[in-house]
Amino acid sequence: MALRFEILGKFNRARAARLTLPHFVCQTPLFMPVGTQGTIKGLTTSQLEDIGCQIILGNTYHLALRPTSELIDELGGLHKFMNWPRGLLTDSGGFQMVSLLHLADITEQGVTFQSPVDGKPMLLTPEESIQIQLHGFPLLLQNRIGADIIMALDDVVKTTITGPRIEEAMYRTLRWIDRCIAAHERPHDQNLFGIVQGGLDPVLRDICVKGLVDRNLPGYAIGGLAGGEDKDSFWRVVAQCTAALPEDKPRYVMGVGYPLDIVVCSALGADMYDCVYPTRTARFGTALVPGGVLKLKHQAMADDTQPIDPTCECMVCKTYSRAYIHCLVTKDAMGSQLLSYHNLFYMLKLSRDLHSSIVNGQFPEFVCNFLQKMFPKGDVPQWVCNAMEVAGIDITSCCSPFPLSLIDSQAGSVKYSRKNSIKLVHAKDQ
Repeated sequence: MALRFEILGKFNRARAARLTLPHFVCQTPLFMPVGTQGTIKGLTTSQLEDIGCQIILGNTYHLALRPTSELIDELGGLHKFMNWPRGLLTDSGGFQMVSLLHLADITEQGVTFQSPVDGKPMLLTPEESIQIQLHGFPLLLQNRIGADIIMALDDVVKTTITGPRIEEAMYRTLRWIDRCIAAHERPHDQNLFGIVQGGLDPVLRDICVKGLVDRNLPGYAIGGLAGGEDKDSFWRVVAQCTAALPEDKPRYVMGVGYPLDIVVCSALGADMYDCVYPTRTARFGTALVPGGVLKLKHQAMADDTQPIDPTCECMVCKTYSRAYIHCLVTKDAMGSQLLSYHNLFYMLKLSRDLHSSIVNGQFPEFVCNFLQKMFPKGDVPQWVCNAMEVAGIDITSCCSPFPLSLIDSQAGSVKYSRKNSIKLVHAKDQ
């Protein structure tokens, strides 16, 4: 196993850890910017190092199409190709089952995509998520790409879908993980993570967690979320899965990138996150700030001489005014580049602050301070209040008291109605 996970501090379910990978030693909780085709739009790899990026996420499916596996292989793998010395995680391409569903045909064998580049068929099977084939020829091994973490191919279904398709996808995910394990040729150099599926059904999620844990993988991801489900369902699935996954392995919530979601999921025991949100929202002229977001395209920004965030220590906030960036975001690509830099700085600092607050025994204070800045009127969403009570974090100073306690202190678990039944075990009882 090419991974070491050492817990350095805990507060109830939340934990801060050292994650040692072949290319880098990381601190969790951590956020991974998405560099789908080997690049974070608008930023150089040296800039990413400067702001504390630890792992970049790349997508095997897109890399196989562009810049092509042949070129990456010729240049010595993805680390050398993109001049990135730190951690890399490559996704299997399973998410394209959702995002490119109109181009895909899903069977037990795998997924046949119609390439969005040239319209030709592209077969993606569990084996070929480790070794992709295009027109019948092997193109790109995740093993050959050289990422520190590689993701198993899973059958992804939107959480807004109901019915037998959810169960079908969950059991197929378990069947496919065995094929991925068998195809994985470098288990001592790279870490294959399994992905928990099961939609919003707690019974299916339990079955999937147990099946993956029985296979003793280096780490586990919680998949199928951030797809339009309501927030109350979102946090309950995360809480259920983190409570059941091994304490000594990293837990990765896929596709989660809103700062509030990351704080909540970290309180519930998750460790790793990824999302295009910080850079995508930057390209629309929006900056992340402690109070939420700041829309630099608004006319009110045109003569504002303040930095984006007066409390931020990033290069952008030290150098440029809101008025200057407002001028750029309406006319020049440099505006989105500066905002991308700031937004990723914000997310990576959030990760570091989560880590240090847990290690220093100040996590509840950090959470309250974070919520007070984001919700100065005290209108913290009820789903956040519910999640924090399950996490054992007292936020009564910034959130209305609960009308009804969710906690059964005798049993050490949380009880819900039959429809939403989820058994959650407190960290102290694990």
